[in-house]
Amino acid sequence: MSEVADGTGPERLASAPVGRTDRDATASVAATGGDWRRLDRRTVLVTAFVSAGVAAGAAVPTTLGLAGRLGFAAAVGWVLTGALLLIGCGAGGDYVRWRRTRYRIGAERIDLHTGLLLVKRRSLARERIRSVDLTAHPMLRLLGLVTVRIGTGEHTGGESTLELDPVRRSEGERLRRELLSRTATGTPGAHRQGELVVLDPRWIRYAPLSFVAPALGGAAAGAVMQVSDWFGAQGQVLDWIGDRFRDTSLTVMIVVLAGAAAVAGVVGAFGLWVEMWWNYRLEREPGGTLRIRRGLLTSRSVSIEERRLRGVDLVEPLGIRLFGAARVDAITTGLATDDEEQRRDHHTLLPAAPRTVADTVAADVLRETVSPTGAALTAHPVAARGRRLRRALWAALTPVLVLGVLGVLGVLLTPVLLWIALGCAAVGMPAAVLLARDAYRGLGHALSGDYLVTRSGTVRRSTAALERAGVIGWTVRQSYFQRRAGLLSVTATTAAGAGAYTAYDADAAEGLDFASEAVPGLLEPFLERTPPTA
Repeated sequence: MSEVADGTGPERLASAPVGRTDRDATASVAATGGDWRRLDRRTVLVTAFVSAGVAAGAAVPTTLGLAGRLGFAAAVGWVLTGALLLIGCGAGGDYVRWRRTRYRIGAERIDLHTGLLLVKRRSLARERIRSVDLTAHPMLRLLGLVTVRIGTGEHTGGESTLELDPVRRSEGERLRRELLSRTATGTPGAHRQGELVVLDPRWIRYAPLSFVAPALGGAAAGAVMQVSDWFGAQGQVLDWIGDRFRDTSLTVMIVVLAGAAAVAGVVGAFGLWVEMWWNYRLEREPGGTLRIRRGLLTSRSVSIEERRLRGVDLVEPLGIRLFGAARVDAITTGLATDDEEQRRDHHTLLPAAPRTVADTVAADVLRETVSPTGAALTAHPVAARGRRLRRALWAALTPVLVLGVLGVLGVLLTPVLLWIALGCAAVGMPAAVLLARDAYRGLGHALSGDYLVTRSGTVRRSTAALERAGVIGWTVRQSYFQRRAGLLSVTATTAAGAGAYTAYDADAAEGLDFASEAVPGLLEPFLERTPPTA
């Protein structure tokens, strides 16, 4: 059975005639021009080393687990046998994949044939290619290899991407230049070419200010308990912790353990930041392609065609915003991937950096003298502040009311629940008010040259500058409570980035005028203008 996909729609399945070999199929296709190439044969060596690493990681707990039943010597023998089988099967399977995989770069299409029992023949039209990304983990870097991902930027269940894993680095660079060469007519105007910005090691100070740090701290605590459980020593770990805090109060123990988890989270955040952003640089290549290169152990190279760029998003999570920093994301078409996290990383043009640097990079990327993300915004009515205050107070009061009711009814330990409810109220309500007021101060919208700008959020504040020519529609929403307050939310829809950018709780008249002026003629057929009174 052979599987055929052309990259322009749903797959077509076709049965190969009995007796016809894959070599015959290759010969028939090769007549159309282009040379067939193979992946680098060292992929088998890479797979063998990776399998050996997996086997080594699993060997210790497996040996200890079997030693109690079979004896240490027998356990070691079984583990070594299993490790050799794992390495042999992995390397053998990858050898078959290498033998059965080849690709061809033609004048109009890219073809990839792979598979043994299920033969997949996939083809992408070169004119539909939007991205050519290069990635190399440490083993590939050691051997001078890269993985090439060629994508059309469409959400089609993985069929919009061809992956060549691996090829020589020089071959990967050649493919990237060749497949993106159609952008040789760069955007005219005064702009910087070459290197736009490089990593400043001082930016690492923003790493522990993100939400990654507490998440990594909790993951570290969970990992300690999980690993101790593998070795059957979880009880001993808990006893050891109890002995250390035998003469201290429960509050002190909680504070110390939370502090230890926080330290682990900070260290992990520093390490993750270094791995992701070391050697970072943003460049503009001749012909109008932005290229982001970064990574310490795993190197990454992402290319963005400027003709696909529709704007930038200045993102300020609460932690780094308090220290005057922001990151810059691209609003662009053609970077869709199956993995949401990977898609977000691919859109990031600049990691968390001082706000002045972020505005400068945004201006350079958009080929503007001043970034539209720094434009003066129209403030939203006071009624929008009231809506945020009410929502925040309800969110803070709900757990307080639940705990208070349970405490009064005596469902559980009444004093404990009441004290917890009091603590939640004392901490949650002031925090809710502060966040609501900050969210209101962050609201705004404006028109800045060729861009419309919207800003919203407090925990994650976003200032999006979207090219007005990239707006394909408007969505106007007005709930019953918004209508009573004279507010509405107007959303610009686009084929790029998040797909929609909203000015929340704007004055009803101002919001409609904003949409009408941003893209003249698009909203006008749906507006009813009240004639002026004499």
